[in-house]
Amino acid sequence: MAKILVVEDDAEISEALVDLLEHEKHTVDASGDGLDAWERLQRYSYDLVILDWGLPGLEGLEVLKRFRQQGGATPVLFLTGRSSIDEKLTGLDSGADDYLPKPYDMREFRARVSALLRRPTDLLGDILKWSDIELDVKAFRCTRGGIEVRLLPKEFSLLEFLIRNRDRVYTPDQLVDTLWADDTEVSVDAIRQCVRRLRTKIDVPEKPSYITTVVGVGYKVESVR
Repeated sequence: MAKILVVEDDAEISEALVDLLEHEKHTVDASGDGLDAWERLQRYSYDLVILDWGLPGLEGLEVLKRFRQQGGATPVLFLTGRSSIDEKLTGLDSGADDYLPKPYDMREFRARVSALLRRPTDLLGDILKWSDIELDVKAFRCTRGGIEVRLLPKEFSLLEFLIRNRDRVYTPDQLVDTLWADDTEVSVDAIRQCVRRLRTKIDVPEKPSYITTVVGVGYKVESVR
């Protein structure tokens, strides 16, 4: 699961990309305007940005330059109809991590996205193991001590995110920004309720919770348990 920003002004292309990414269980925000995309990048954290070159408001290349100049490190996949070597080098030199000329095959798009989202092996792949918890991300299956635990989609996403980023504390606001699309009306209380339900399902009576509460800050899971 990742949070991805798709910036594409062609509504048909944008819808196809969003549908594919959501089918892969990612949380997706979509924008068709460069200025709007730039504002989103300043307000929210993303795991990947898919960025078209030709955009109204602000060109994709300028969005990318501003993002990198302000220290943005999120991987960026550039989509463009411009295919000359010079233009490709311009995009890469401006901070793009990969470049996909239009038209492209959706299978190649998926492969590029997967490559950019790939993390070090100790931070897991499709099978996440931590303590006696195991998550099969592709099969959307959670087990504790070999026994299946049925989780709702947001419960699964929350547990996956915390395990992938263990030892880091996240505030409820940060978790809302990460796990919900930005056009969804969700309060931080939704995170607290999600944590409460998740604990009910995965915790063992008389033992410490799998999810640690850092009082006054937020939640985390720890590497050693």
